[in-house]
This record gives sequence, C-alpha cells and structure tokens, in this order.
Amino acid sequence: MSRAHTRYGLAREGWPFIVPVALSLPAALLAGWCVASGLLLLLLLFLLNFFRDPERRTPTGEGLIVAPADGKVVRAEGDASGGRIDIFMNVFNVHVNRAPCAGRIEAMRYHPGRFINASLDKASEENERNRITLRSDDGARITVVQIAGLVARRIVSYVAVGDRVEAGQRIGMIRFGSRVDCLLPEGFQPVVAVGEKVVAGETVIARRAERS
Repeated sequence: MSRAHTRYGLAREGWPFIVPVALSLPAALLAGWCVASGLLLLLLLFLLNFFRDPERRTPTGEGLIVAPADGKVVRAEGDASGGRIDIFMNVFNVHVNRAPCAGRIEAMRYHPGRFINASLDKASEENERNRITLRSDDGARITVVQIAGLVARRIVSYVAVGDRVEAGQRIGMIRFGSRVDCLLPEGFQPVVAVGEKVVAGETVIARRAERS
C-alpha cells in the first residue's frame, strides 16, 4: 500500500512543486536568462533532494521500535515504565514518516497550533501537530506525533483509523523541516541518545525491556 505514495523515488507531495520548476528551467535557458536558469536549477535540486523517498530495510524481531522519522534525536528519556524519543528533521532530511512497529491505527487527532522552531521542546505542545496512536500486534500502544515547524506548514497523513500497518510502512510526511515525537508505552526502553542520527524505518530506537 505504501508504494502508492511514492513514484520514481519521490514522494507524491513533491510533484506539484517539482514539475513547474522542471518545465520552467528549459524555457529560461532558451530565453538566455542565465541568473534565472541558475536559480531554477538550484531550486530543482533542492526539491528533488527534499522530496526523495528511498526504500528502507526494516529490521525484524519482537519488541523492536524503529525510528518514525529521519533526523537527529533531541530528546530521549524513559525507563521500563515508558518514555519518549523526539526526532528533529532539518530541510535536508527525508521527510516521509514511517510506522514504528506493526499493528493497527487505533486513534488519530489533529491539533491546530503555532509554527515555532521544531527543535524546541515546547513545539511538542504548542505547534500544529497530528497525533497517531498505534496498537501493536502484542498489545502495546505507541503514539507518533507529527509536528509542524518554523518552515513546515503542512502535515500529511497516509493512514486512517482502523488501517493495518507494517513496521517501516510510510504513514505520512511533513513539508520543509519539522519534528516527530515517539511516545513509548510501559515495558519499552530507549536505546538511542540525544544527538544521535536515526533513519526512519531502519534505526531501532527502543526495545521491550527484559522481564526480570
């Protein structure tokens, strides 16, 4: 199902931006507009980079939570009683978000809000955001929060309540710089630290704690 959201390695949300720029570039070249051509080329390269959507190899195994977003960990806390991992995406990261584990979408809630710098902790509570709660196959409840940032002004969701998702499946994206928080249930512990870079659908960010 996730393949419908990407074409030629690019997220479908990028095509309305990419196509007009790609068509304008040869016209500018033919007209001899050197500066405009250069700017259009740079813009096209930026858009191609931003909306890239590569395939990912998701690790398999019980009790694993994979990163829902590419980026840098700006918050990682918790213990066996639960916790959270927050990931900041700059404009050069892949912005397609992925399911942290296999399961079913239990709830979704959109919150309107501000557009402050997404790297700040208060962005989790004040910015525009979309909260997706997933019930895993073993009954754990994991919540992914897509948060708009200073530049990002549109949150896109590919899933709906009741949908079945696999670990690493595309579930949405946020345009032009943003943040994704992953709220962990009881029994899971973070295995990444602040400052680490993670890859959506590939990097294991939390594991089920071993019972003593």
